[in-house]
Amino acid sequence: MPQALTTKATITCPHGGVGRTTAATPYVTDTAAAGDVTCEGDVGTLSCGFSVPCAGYTLASMGLNATSIAGRRVILATDFQRSFTGLPLSIAETTVVVDDSTPASLPPGASSAPLAPELLDMAPPVVVAAPPTVPFTVSVMQPATAAIIFTLASAFPLSWTLTLLNTTAATSIDATNGLPAGLVVAPAGDSWTSPTLVVTATMSAAFMASLGPGTHWLYMTGVSRRGKSAYAAATIVVS
Repeated sequence: MPQALTTKATITCPHGGVGRTTAATPYVTDTAAAGDVTCEGDVGTLSCGFSVPCAGYTLASMGLNATSIAGRRVILATDFQRSFTGLPLSIAETTVVVDDSTPASLPPGASSAPLAPELLDMAPPVVVAAPPTVPFTVSVMQPATAAIIFTLASAFPLSWTLTLLNTTAATSIDATNGLPAGLVVAPAGDSWTSPTLVVTATMSAAFMASLGPGTHWLYMTGVSRRGKSAYAAATIVVS
């Protein structure tokens, strides 16, 4: 059954930063060592040392449960979470605080209905980037264009996001719908309905040059209906 997310869970960003969550409405579990149950809107910090740091996160509910504390929905350990930079967070919850509620209210004394197949699926998506690295030389403005092909697979897909980390400008940009400066994403948008999806990010020479010298990152994140996620990172090396 789904576990509630507590403040004792291990949360990490793709760069190895470790999260520390604060429960705004502390609700202590049955054992002191288990920490507090977290709710939607609770925030956390990340000890990320990357050049575009994943400084923190705000917990969001996927709406798959009905339990709430002080009017805020309890977060499940399987709810998809991401950092302020838009990158997916890995969650390992060892505390067994079960939440078998459903979005629909249950009559007194009734048990939770069996979970649908997509909510029993604990397998993360598979995400692949090809090529993993795109070199670009400013002096000759080559290559004229470059494409990174992301292939995603999941039995029960939900959504995807594409995030650009510009290490020169130290910025994080949502590129899911492409960027007018010369990054075309096809298909655009975050909808993912078929078991296999191919998304192509095509970059112009002007766009790659505008990133500035250094190594920049494109992160593709795929999310299943249960909230399990996976990502693939491709780099654009500008020299």
